[in-house]
Amino acid sequence: MLAGLKEFFAGTQTPAFIVGGCLRDSLLSLPPGRDVDIAVAGDVQILAKDLTRSFGGTLVPLSPERGTLRVVIPYSGASSHKGSHFPHNLNKNWTIDLFGFSGSIEEDLARRDFTVDALALPISDWDEETPDLLPERVIDPFHGKVDLARKCIRAVGPSVFRDDPIRLLRSVRLAALLGFRLDPETARMVLANANHITEPAPERVGAELLAILALDGAKGSLEALDRLDLLCRIIPELAETKGVEQPNAHYWDVWGHTLHAVEGAERVTKGHQNSPVFTLVYWTEETDTYFKQTVSDGHTRRTILKLAALFHDISKPQTKHQDETGRTRFPGHSEAGAKVAKQRLCQLRISSKGIGMVYKMVEHHLRPYNMMQGVEVPTNRAIYRFFRDLNDVAVDTLYLSQADFLAAKGPELNPDDWADHARMIAHIVQVGFQPALPEAALRLINGKELIEHFKLAPGPIVGLLLDGINEAQATGDISTTEQAWDLAGQIMLQHSDEA
Repeated sequence: MLAGLKEFFAGTQTPAFIVGGCLRDSLLSLPPGRDVDIAVAGDVQILAKDLTRSFGGTLVPLSPERGTLRVVIPYSGASSHKGSHFPHNLNKNWTIDLFGFSGSIEEDLARRDFTVDALALPISDWDEETPDLLPERVIDPFHGKVDLARKCIRAVGPSVFRDDPIRLLRSVRLAALLGFRLDPETARMVLANANHITEPAPERVGAELLAILALDGAKGSLEALDRLDLLCRIIPELAETKGVEQPNAHYWDVWGHTLHAVEGAERVTKGHQNSPVFTLVYWTEETDTYFKQTVSDGHTRRTILKLAALFHDISKPQTKHQDETGRTRFPGHSEAGAKVAKQRLCQLRISSKGIGMVYKMVEHHLRPYNMMQGVEVPTNRAIYRFFRDLNDVAVDTLYLSQADFLAAKGPELNPDDWADHARMIAHIVQVGFQPALPEAALRLINGKELIEHFKLAPGPIVGLLLDGINEAQATGDISTTEQAWDLAGQIMLQHSDEA
């Protein structure tokens, strides 16, 4: 790809520099990504349009007033430019972000955030044949190459976080992404400027939070955000969970349990990991594909599950009380927590799809436990109702239940209890993954027939009858039209008695 861009800019005779993550990753010898940042001294609008035409891409105006434009190039369209070196084996688009600058490239780098990204390479100096010579050609006014070697995230200057407070979160995300540490002085700067985190547009804050959760090691990143006084400014309700003790069934207080639940959600969706604990989690190619689905804000089910884990017990402090036997209870915390999650995620401008998923998971996160009480395995009817009610997040909620279980027990996890819980979840998942509803063409009775037979007006009673018949058919209790009519009559009789 870079070879194609090198040829393109050579033809324009425009000074252009590779900057940011693509260059940083090349210096770290990391696998090349598909996001390329290029600083240009020419007219960005004209260059972006020419680049779009040349590579068959799409122009996206990120921030035209600031001279920032994006060109999205489909991987399959790479061959439209004779000089391009697009790999054809990855189904992912290229994104080329163009940044206009005036003055010198060094002055442009001084406006960037961290030294490891304040690096530039004239695109004309890019040479895929001699990557070892790359470091010698890099423009590095703030010693970013030294910080790469030190595995350190260091701010370019003292005004970095005041210039754009979203960088407060980005410092933690970049450290997590690269496996680096924050420079101590930079960490002090983050802490000193933490009160500015409410200033950026809420959608930028929400996007950074999701990006942090998407990375492995999310629990450690959340702990870092908390130490830097950022997390509870973004989600103030979390502050109230600190020090809230729980019954003996829980190893940690609500705060500790919450962070470990996020870790649990991450680990139960990573496969068996050669672990005696996680080998018991039901995991197949089908579940792996399921949790890799992109479902909200460009993020996967796995990330949204971690977000739900962060909120699942957030209302325990407000609902805590002791019952008549002296036992600590948290009645209604699931329903209250779902409302808190919805309100907070709306403020962070998370998509309605993502908010709906988190809301339902938080609201119903105890339901798998309730299905298992006093039974060897839940009935097919109970499983059917669970999948019917939770629909798109039924499987996700089952894996949240496993994360919740592990986070409750902590180092006192009983292997036999965990095996029983994981086995039960596996049974529910396997049964639930089967088609829950008969196909419309295979249903024994339809709504029109019910209306005509019982002389009904369209309304809730018709839905009640259909639900009862479909459930009985799905669970194998009935299999013929005659049985369906008998069941419909019983439901009608029960309904009239209750009316």
